[in-house]
Amino acid sequence: MGYAVDILDLSRLTSEFGKTIHPCKSCVSTAMPLCHWPCSCYPNYSLGQTSDWMNEIYPLWVAAHGILIVTPVNWYHVPGGLKAMIDRLVCADGGNPDPTSTHGKKADEAKAMELKGWPYPRHLAGRHFGLVVHGDSVGAEGVRRSLSDWLIDMHLISAGRFGEIDGYVGYMEPYATSHRDLDEDREFQQEVRNVACALGNAIRLARSGRLDEPGEGLEEPNPK
Repeated sequence: MGYAVDILDLSRLTSEFGKTIHPCKSCVSTAMPLCHWPCSCYPNYSLGQTSDWMNEIYPLWVAAHGILIVTPVNWYHVPGGLKAMIDRLVCADGGNPDPTSTHGKKADEAKAMELKGWPYPRHLAGRHFGLVVHGDSVGAEGVRRSLSDWLIDMHLISAGRFGEIDGYVGYMEPYATSHRDLDEDREFQQEVRNVACALGNAIRLARSGRLDEPGEGLEEPNPK
């Protein structure tokens, strides 16, 4: 479709030496301005928490006009690598872009800022997204809905009816033949292509000024 595509393969966390997404420290649970955008919790040399992959992942999200997430269902939820990235993207939804305003991680200063009135800046707002969730027995619909809710809460925009799918490949069949089941499931493969095309069309229309956000200009009374 004429787009440049960056592929972020989170399975590299399990197969490539040195790939690590360190856990979220939940700074936002103390005060929203304590959660910096992008996350400033790492590196933490005292605990050996260095080489955080999120330093490369944040710029990918910022640069993208559209996001397509393709994920299996792992034990009723998303895989651990995807969940780790999701947790660390909490700073995109209201995070503080100026760490100097809290002099690093001074909780009292962050609390005072929030109580004064925090604007909850949505740093990834306006990007479009598509979703493909696949399973083999249960959970696909729930995972797709959870991911959609998460992205919409960050003010990203769904690519529409054809831009979000959940389905089952090799339903209740043996794991040993799952790759063969995927190779033979031409209908599911076409659904995935439809998601990519719907997302591409949404991006093209939005950037040409022919697809507006219906909620543009509206303000949330409670943005948390």
